[in-house]
Amino acid sequence: VQLQAYGGGLVQTGGSLRLSCVVSGGTFGSYAMGWFRQAPGKEREFVAGISWGGSTIYYADSVKGRFAISRDNAKTAVYLQMNSLKPEDTAVYYCAGQRRSSTLYEYWGQGTQVTVSS
Repeated sequence: VQLQAYGGGLVQTGGSLRLSCVVSGGTFGSYAMGWFRQAPGKEREFVAGISWGGSTIYYADSVKGRFAISRDNAKTAVYLQMNSLKPEDTAVYYCAGQRRSSTLYEYWGQGTQVTVSS
């Protein structure tokens, strides 16, 4: 299973970005998907997650109301729409996949850099 994340970049405070993650191999429709981020000098943290069917969505408190996760099973892709970006959102963002039988995210993409300038 391979995950390819893209869409990061440099944006000013208050701006928006949309991250995409395309998954190849495996059975995408059976995976819960998530987005995580890691800022310099900090541990990786959960940002958002979506169930395999898209009916259940979770957000970290720090991004609620600003970020939106979605998925398109036909395109084997998961997205993260990020609005009202803040400098503290600067990090490398990773997409991850979790099989139904697992309690852990087992599949990880390579990460895409998001930098929010003040």
